[in-house]
Amino acid sequence: MSDLTLGRDRLGDASLATGREWLVTNGIGGFAAGTVSGALTRRSHGLLIAALDAPPRRTLLLAKLAERLLRDDESIDLGTDLWASGAMDPRGHLHLLSFHLEDTIPVWTWVVAGVRLEKRVWMERGENTTCVEYALAPDGHAATLGVRALVNHRALETIVRDPGWTPAVTRTTHGLCVRMVDTAAPLWLSAAGAELAPEVHWYRDYALPVERGCGEPWIEDHFMAGEFVVRLTPGERFRITASARADAAAGLASAAARSRHVAHERILLDAWRRARPAAARSAPAWVRRLVLSADAFVAARAGGERPNARSLLAYYPGLAETSRDALMALPGLTLVTGRADVARAVVAAWAARADRGLLPSRNAEPVEYRTADASLWLFQAVRAVHEATGDDGWLASLFPALEDIGAWLERGSRHGIGADPRDGLLRAGAEGLALTWMDACADGRPVTPRAGKPVEINALWYNALTAMAAFARRLGRPHEAYAQLARRVGHGFARYWHDEGGWLHDVIDGPQGADSSLRPNQLLAVSLPDTPLPAARRRAVLEACGRHLLTPYGLRTLAPGDPRYCGGDADAAAHQGSAWVWLLPHYALAHYRVHGDRSAAMALLEPLGALLETRALGQLPERVTGEPPHAPEGAIARAASVGEALRAWHVLAAAPEKRPVGRGGRTFSAVGSG
Repeated sequence: MSDLTLGRDRLGDASLATGREWLVTNGIGGFAAGTVSGALTRRSHGLLIAALDAPPRRTLLLAKLAERLLRDDESIDLGTDLWASGAMDPRGHLHLLSFHLEDTIPVWTWVVAGVRLEKRVWMERGENTTCVEYALAPDGHAATLGVRALVNHRALETIVRDPGWTPAVTRTTHGLCVRMVDTAAPLWLSAAGAELAPEVHWYRDYALPVERGCGEPWIEDHFMAGEFVVRLTPGERFRITASARADAAAGLASAAARSRHVAHERILLDAWRRARPAAARSAPAWVRRLVLSADAFVAARAGGERPNARSLLAYYPGLAETSRDALMALPGLTLVTGRADVARAVVAAWAARADRGLLPSRNAEPVEYRTADASLWLFQAVRAVHEATGDDGWLASLFPALEDIGAWLERGSRHGIGADPRDGLLRAGAEGLALTWMDACADGRPVTPRAGKPVEINALWYNALTAMAAFARRLGRPHEAYAQLARRVGHGFARYWHDEGGWLHDVIDGPQGADSSLRPNQLLAVSLPDTPLPAARRRAVLEACGRHLLTPYGLRTLAPGDPRYCGGDADAAAHQGSAWVWLLPHYALAHYRVHGDRSAAMALLEPLGALLETRALGQLPERVTGEPPHAPEGAIARAASVGEALRAWHVLAAAPEKRPVGRGGRTFSAVGSG
């Protein structure tokens, strides 16, 4: 599939070619990423960012390969570099004929004086190994290609500037071994058939404009370890492999390496088609692409007690593994795509780490329990897995953990998280902590304080209770207590209604009383499988959010009329105006619940196909600016964006075209069926 293509007309624009990024992953937390132009613009750009050790450390080993065509005394650079002086030199993007994604493999095509050269990049599954393949068109001229290897060795979060050492470079049978410092893991470069031109020195003062824009260190140096030179005849291919393992670099120089990658993608698509046959037959190209994009977030978890353990990464380039994101994204990333085994493993791993009713915020040390909603998303994930698999044995094995979580939430846990005995609603709040998904902090304090009873927390709490009642009935266990508490919470939910505004309060019973800010959190009271709202209030919530918060790619986190609104590209805007992509699928589901118009609801998701072309090609970003042109910002690829888009599209694809609007009750499953 190569529908996502950039042509020469767009690639000649330096800002566009440098602003579009690509991403490939290896299934164990390592990745390669960069810009279409070839320029490095952020610390997380590199051809081999390896996941070393357990838990994995992300380490940049190979920054880039700088290609040039060598003819007589002339050298034509094909890459692009940005320098601290402000210069852009060379400008190889001007020679690009096209760039496209071949499923998940990025493909560059340069045309220079009768020479047509293609380049492909992919990673070996389960290995810290990147393969870069060059192919000369069969109908052009022969050419001599030079490829300079710029290497490094640093953590993903750091930067190398003015190094005072000389790395050790050793020739091997088919390439080089580079050890940046004595204690560093070596980088093995294999380039069978190429000559090695010895040239070793530091290239200094690369500019990283994205880091500069964030106020971070933005000037970096990389080490030139040598240049591989090869004479290619028309139709000939040449491959460079970069690996953290010597035998991997040598053994992956065969044509079978790309075949294995293509086979893995075929397996992913086949699993989706088996799981959702009807939906797969009618799915537009952008949905098919998201099925492949979802795999980037699934990673084998090294170490631990469980064999074949899997984790769901939250976003790139940060690669954090957070409980909230994993459980939110899980139905779309795994169940829709036919990977129920991964879903079971992820749910079981997080459930096992519950403590006093809460889940760790992230899979990292020290363990912190700073999220009020992650354990509530766990109930949603369990419901989704059970609906997709019908596995009562698995449900029974998790039921005690869910009972314990529910009991702790009802009687109270850390950070003031617990049910209010007066109305059954969950409250949460502790000094200096942001416990909901709106968790941005500045100077140690939440940007969006939401202490009290946040509306989406109680929409999730209501759904957790209805889910537990259903689980208990299914397993033949007492269920009435859950159903009774759900009815009580549903009754208490009426307190959220803001009559003057015609929407739901964002928080009630906070330090200053009710917060009536118009935010999208209230949508979950309509979009989740069970709703505590009567039909008229569902419609009012949808209309208010649609009128003030809806953008083509997501929902603003605050209405523009609010004096605190910030719709630009800034971290301060993240929860004060930026539009988050994961909320658009919830709006589409809420639209269907209110109007019963499947076609109209699915049309709301169509702009996401265009969004795949705006930042990391083939991936959905975290959020966009609240104001036009709604440019992507935040993480270049977010699991919740991809997962919720996939889930919502498949739920709607399986729904009837027209559905009578009723009061309460379930209107669609957590995942939907094909």
